[in-house]
Amino acid sequence: MKTKTVLVVDDEPDIVELISYNLAKEGFQVSSASDGEEALNNLRKGSFDLLILDLMLPGIQGMELCRILRNSPQTESLPIIMLTAKGEEVDRILGLEIGADDYLTKPFSPRELVARIRAVLRRTGEKTVEVKVIRVGNLLINKETYSVSKNEKSLALSSTEFKLLLYLVERRGKVFSRDQLLDAVWKDESFVEPRTVDVHIRRLRTQIEDDPSHPRYIKTRRGIGYYLDADL
Repeated sequence: MKTKTVLVVDDEPDIVELISYNLAKEGFQVSSASDGEEALNNLRKGSFDLLILDLMLPGIQGMELCRILRNSPQTESLPIIMLTAKGEEVDRILGLEIGADDYLTKPFSPRELVARIRAVLRRTGEKTVEVKVIRVGNLLINKETYSVSKNEKSLALSSTEFKLLLYLVERRGKVFSRDQLLDAVWKDESFVEPRTVDVHIRRLRTQIEDDPSHPRYIKTRRGIGYYLDADL
């Protein structure tokens, strides 16, 4: 069974340590963020099965962060458990209305938190859907419409360029040789030379990069191949 990954967003180190310790004991893989902006960055770069979100955060508040996540195709179905010192009914209702899947008030029992996490994962597991839109830096890649936009402006990519970009995006950080990319993107097409990959990479860079000679997205590992920067 795949290890479930949880992102804990709370600006209290003791709370983060308590949650991380207890979840790790139960077999979860835990990451943390101390504010809303760091959480958004982590969510854009990684994949998580559940978010534990404190209501009172510096910068972007928990309620606002929840609203942002529910309005983004990449995170709209991410299970969220609100965690807060506030216990008033109006706060619980508001959190649930905005899109939280459950609500737990501090102080809390770690055993109860684990039980609620498992319950939320069971409830949401059946309705988990494939991410159809991927954001990387200032690029937005729509897998449903086979379209790419940069800074909200559509790019005119060929179908092969789109498939090549998507392949690298979905495996960001991993370096692929020309032959590996030919097998993955061009598949059974005949008479395709390895240098074809170079040509398509150059075309892609002219569209997605601000400065194709100093690429931000698709990087070259000299003597090996190409990869998409994992830090975007």
